[in-house]
Amino acid sequence: MNYSPKQIVFFIDRCLGKKLILDRLRKTGITVKIHDDCFPQNAKDIEWIPEVGKREWIILTKDANIGKNQLERLCIAQAKIRMFTLASQNLSGEEMANIFEQSIISMQRFIEKNPAPFIAKIYRDSKVKPWKNQEDLLAELDNFLND
Repeated sequence: MNYSPKQIVFFIDRCLGKKLILDRLRKTGITVKIHDDCFPQNAKDIEWIPEVGKREWIILTKDANIGKNQLERLCIAQAKIRMFTLASQNLSGEEMANIFEQSIISMQRFIEKNPAPFIAKIYRDSKVKPWKNQEDLLAELDNFLND
């Protein structure tokens, strides 16, 4: 399947703010949704992740804890989430916007080559690398369900 910017919807997690990254990404022509326009501000990750999965949106976040928390990883696996998280936590809004903007094509290529669910990291140099792939996430879900 060939993706173009218009076919993919990127979902910005609340930890990335409401304006700067949204505006920068929309200027590139991609479709972007933000957390607080779709869910209550205090919604827990395990509450909104399944809905994002149903809508087949791509999650952009800087919340590295999502990939470290087993319950959230299981939720990601079950909802067939495609997620990109910033590898660096100490970035300004401008730096985060630049990294996401420069990574759009790399993210699209990653989506084409990697089946859901997955969690990939985006680095300061805009490189996209797998962190938790489909096999890892589904195996963890299967082990959990069969224990």
